[in-house]
This record gives sequence, structure tokens and C-alpha cells, in this order.
Amino acid sequence: MRGEPVTDPLPLRESLRHTPYRDPRVRDEPGEIAERRRRMELSVRVGELLLRCGASTRDVESAVIAVAASLGLRRLEVDITNQSLLVQGPAPSGGEPLTALRVVRTSTRDFARLAAVHDLVDRIITNDLDVEQAGAELKQLQREPRLYPRWLVTLGYGGLAGSVAALLGGGIVAIAVAVVSAIIIDRVGRGLSRRGLPYFYVCAAGGAISTVLGWLAFVLSRLGDGPWAMSTVDFAYAVAGGIVVQLPGRSMTSAVEDAITGYPVTGAGRMLTTVLTGAGIIIGVAFGLSLTLRLDRALDLELSTPGALRFEGQEPLLWLVVLCGATGALASAITMRSRLRMLLPTALLGMVGLLVSQTLTRYIDLGATSAVAVGAIAMGLLGRVTALRLGAPPMVLVVPAISPLLPGLRIFQGMYESVSGTVVGEAAAAATSEGVVTLVGAAGVALALSTGIVLGDLMSSPLDRSAVRRRRARRR
Repeated sequence: MRGEPVTDPLPLRESLRHTPYRDPRVRDEPGEIAERRRRMELSVRVGELLLRCGASTRDVESAVIAVAASLGLRRLEVDITNQSLLVQGPAPSGGEPLTALRVVRTSTRDFARLAAVHDLVDRIITNDLDVEQAGAELKQLQREPRLYPRWLVTLGYGGLAGSVAALLGGGIVAIAVAVVSAIIIDRVGRGLSRRGLPYFYVCAAGGAISTVLGWLAFVLSRLGDGPWAMSTVDFAYAVAGGIVVQLPGRSMTSAVEDAITGYPVTGAGRMLTTVLTGAGIIIGVAFGLSLTLRLDRALDLELSTPGALRFEGQEPLLWLVVLCGATGALASAITMRSRLRMLLPTALLGMVGLLVSQTLTRYIDLGATSAVAVGAIAMGLLGRVTALRLGAPPMVLVVPAISPLLPGLRIFQGMYESVSGTVVGEAAAAATSEGVVTLVGAAGVALALSTGIVLGDLMSSPLDRSAVRRRRARRR
């Protein structure tokens, strides 16, 4: 008996069918080894810069393959494992294969440069640039300074934290505390990073700072009876805003996308990084709560009894929530250094996500996690189509747009429920179990966001063909 025949590998360009780089114009295959190596090096340098700018594994692989196929390299093997990029192709004379390896030690959030590389790849595969021109432009992209000054990025973090506090229903004081907290967290985090402290400890410091500053503002506001007094729910919202600016939305989305789309090793590595980052924030919040609740008990305030801290205040108006979602997405885009032309579409996409999820929660009585998942699907679908029309990869719009939906309040609530009973010594076991359930719910919201974004992106891939064709036609 015979089984099915062995299938031949797909031609290189056929692997680009569902990517923005489909149907590249293919040049003649180079005959000399030196020319073949030069074209392979260009492909690898493109992938290296994309990895450094925070692109997903699928986007990096498709860009490398698109450039190589367009430059006439018919056969190529591409392997991306977390931080390393390995490309190998046969020599024309049948000798030793040509191999290129790059290792990216650190990545950064530079979406303007990421969009520029995407545009460069698109021009290479439409034969608008030859190898020399493409190499020169790529070198120029590597040398260009970042788009926004550092002080503006810091203000962007403050704007994101304030928007989150506002859309949760916080008052003026809670919003102001969240803004100040995020600014201080950013400055302290940069200082610690310059001294070589691993990012895990930087996140722990940020979680502690957010909690302690929120508690100090609450205590000071209770000294007088004026319009500036903070309620316990305002305290929770202020801390939640500070937590959201530290949550790794980009790496979380990339990790889930890698795991779903066939890159399990890289996805596992990125997921571990995401989990460690979240664990650092949780440890910092736990330390801050342990410290402040003990001080609270000594000063005879009202936060130390388990359950005394309220997490649900008066529900804000829908239009205000949607507006805050747009503002938070805009601020997040600034922190990720998106191009100016991307800021308004990012804000509108954030508005769509909040509008869909809040409408489903308020008027259809859908669960919060399910509503967030549906909103994320809508954002992923619209984000891909819109981004490709603007000449950018989808994550440039989608990742900052989901920032206001990240579960900062649930993380703080889970840690409060876990820590408060232990500190006071009453009903510790019950409070701790409730806290664990709440933290699991926060993880569920984060997973719903990530998987929804990826599903929306995959659903929209058949719809972006016309956008790709129109963009290429404008260059002819």
C-alpha cells in the first residue's frame, strides 16, 4: 500500500498570499555569489530593523521573504526564534549555502520607523528601488532620530493614565493623580533602566509608585472637606490609570499572534516576557498595598478593612467613555512614536473599541470579557484595512488603540483583595481567594483583547487586496 505522495514546498512568493506583500514583482535571479549574498543581506537587514522596532514574527518573516523574492532569490529558508533571525539560501554553483544571522538584543516601541520600513519593503517589491537605493534608504532609516522628544512621550503616558481614570468614572483629583503618577513612573523607570536594572524590577517599582502616590493623595485629600476630597473609588481609579501605562500591550498581542499563527517557540518566549512584566507590576502593587494598608491602619483611616475599598462608582456617560477611549488611544500612539498622520485614525479606532464593548455591556447585558473580545475583533478588522490604506502595518494602529481597554482596575482590585485581608488579619483566606479569581479575570480580559485583535486581522485579510492594489497603483 502506498500513502499520499510527498508534497513539494510552496514557491517563495506563494507564502505571501495572505500578507500585505502579496504578488511582488520578481527580478531576474542573480548568478554571482557576491550579488546573491548582497541581496540576501538586504533582506536580513530589513528583518532585523523590523524586529528591533517591535514587529510581530509573521510580519518580519513575510517582509524578509517579500524582499528576497522580489530581488530574484527563488529559494530561501527563514527561521525566527525570539530574538534571532536566520536566513539561508543555496549557492548558485551548488556549493556551501549562503547564511546570514542577526540577533536583536533589545526592541523598542518606534512605530514611525516601523511604518517607514513597511513602506520601504512595499517600494522594493514594486521595483521602485534597486538594491543600492534600498540599502541606502535602509541605512538612513537606521540613523534617523526618533520622532517625538522625550518630554512629549512622558506627557503621553500621563494622558493615557488620565484617560483611563476618566473613562472608569474618576473625578478631577483622581485624573490628576493618575497623570502625575504616570509621569513619575516614566521618569523613575528611565533612570532605573539607565543604571542597568532589569525591566522586571522597573515594573515592580512602577507598581509600587502608583499605589503609594494614590494613597498619599487620598490621605491628603481627607484632611479637609472640600471639592478636592477623594473617595475610595477615586483612589482605585487613580491607581488603575498608573497601572495601565505599564501593561505590555504590544508584547502581549505579539505573543498571542505568534502562538496562533505557527510560531510557538517565539510566542512562548514573548509570553514569558509578558507574564514576567505583569508579575513585576503585581509584586510592586502588592508591596505598595502592604505598606499603605499598614499605615492606614495605624492612622485609623478607612481602607484597611477588607471590602472597604469600592471599585464601582457612578457609571459615566457613554459619550464620555468613548471620548476618553479616543484620547487614551491618541496618547498611547504618542508614547509609541506613531507618525502624525496615524494619530487621528488611532484615536478613532480606540473610540470604536470602547463604543462596541460598552454598548454590548450596557444595552445587551453581555459579559465584560465577551464584550471586550467583540470590540477587539472590530478593532482588528478595521485596523488592518485602515492601516494598509495609510501604508503602515496593522499593529501601528491597533496596539495603541487597545491601551484604554487593558485591565488595570482588575489587577489592582485583585491585589487589594489578596493583600488587605492578610494585612489586617481578618478573613484572609476568603479575601485571598477572591483576589486570585479577580486576577484570573484580568488575565482573561487581556487574552480576549489579544485573541480578538488577531482574529479580526485574519478576518480582514481577504478585504485588503483592493487597498494594496490602489496603493501600488499610485506609485506607478
